Amino acid sequence: MMWTTALLSIALVAPVARAFIRLPCSQLVTERFDPFDLTMDPNIDLAEESTCTTCRFKEDKSNYWTAVMYFKHPNGSYFRVPQMANHNTGPGYQAGGMTVYYFQPVPPTQNLTIVPFAKGFRMLVGNPMRRKNDIPAHQTAARATTFRCFQGGDPGSIGAPGGVEDSFEFPDRPCTGGIRSNIYFPQCWNGVDLDPPDHQSHVAHPIGGSFFGTDCPPSHPVRLPLLFIEIVWDTRAFNDPSFWMDGQPFVFSMGDPTGFGQHADYVFGWEGDSLKRAMDVCTSYDGIPANCPALTVQSMDRMNNCRVPNKVPEPVEDIYLRELPGCNPIQAGPAHATVVPSCDKVSTTVDAPLPTQPPSIVTPPWPVCWDGPGEDPSGLAPKCDPPKNPKRHLPRRGLEARVTELPF
Repeated sequence: MMWTTALLSIALVAPVARAFIRLPCSQLVTERFDPFDLTMDPNIDLAEESTCTTCRFKEDKSNYWTAVMYFKHPNGSYFRVPQMANHNTGPGYQAGGMTVYYFQPVPPTQNLTIVPFAKGFRMLVGNPMRRKNDIPAHQTAARATTFRCFQGGDPGSIGAPGGVEDSFEFPDRPCTGGIRSNIYFPQCWNGVDLDPPDHQSHVAHPIGGSFFGTDCPPSHPVRLPLLFIEIVWDTRAFNDPSFWMDGQPFVFSMGDPTGFGQHADYVFGWEGDSLKRAMDVCTSYDGIPANCPALTVQSMDRMNNCRVPNKVPEPVEDIYLRELPGCNPIQAGPAHATVVPSCDKVSTTVDAPLPTQPPSIVTPPWPVCWDGPGEDPSGLAPKCDPPKNPKRHLPRRGLEARVTELPF
């Protein structure tokens, strides 16, 4: 399978009774390897082992992992869809990556006390083999993974993602501003296991059909911070009507053309008790990193330049591919996908030098910071760095030219 990992993207959340920490994290690497396989030793302290982080807060060296989205050309080839900065994540543009949230619990839940993640804690949300909407609608898990179809720079509703304007499957129409993945991790823990073999049974979603204000089930009574991530896919170059004649043209790297298989992994890696200290102190509703005095903010350039080399020797992006990386044929369902037996693709890693080329950065169709005059009326946008930043027309990986070419 194909994965994107990032050591260390709800564009706007209504500023009412939901305290949270919000931080952008740029891309660390794109390759076909699961961080659960690379970092399975629970005794490894990611914060101590890491020399840098792609996240805004220097203390966060956690691993946030998601599947990769590809565009399938009518000729059958594949091109990786790049990621871009979310709304209000500046100043500056991050190189791909995502936006990460840690929410506090809110009334009327009976337990407003959260227990921080422990060293060695890992969890997975979603099912990569899923190909239809088969979770009962009354269950909170039914809305754990959704998509937002952006039109231009409009972020849509400022309420919690997963509502009526979002879809459980890939959007069925072109999205002129890109597509955002919305992923809620479970927030209830059994209080015992840090990482069971299935990476899921030790955690659960709250009961009651909502991620906010509801209680944990008796089997998982310990309340964790609600981890939520957003990934904004730059699909603007793939909106030509000819690409949509046979339906929406996107597919996840594990061969999922439906979007129901969207999933993500989390490996905890905050330094010491820094996450707990931050959630005790940073209880505002703006999610602006600079307004959290308990943590250290680093520059976007430092974030973007924290990278590692690809360890799996195969091409995965920036060129058209004849097939998805690994043994991942398209499986549209509606039955669950199956693993391809006797896969003959490369399965070993190699040592490689660190990247020396600057990361490619996508300029999104919306501002990422408030440049005045005066104060941001919403109170949600960080201030731009003085002096006023010139408009930057940064490379978009040459997608427009590549997409119209027939590579084979």
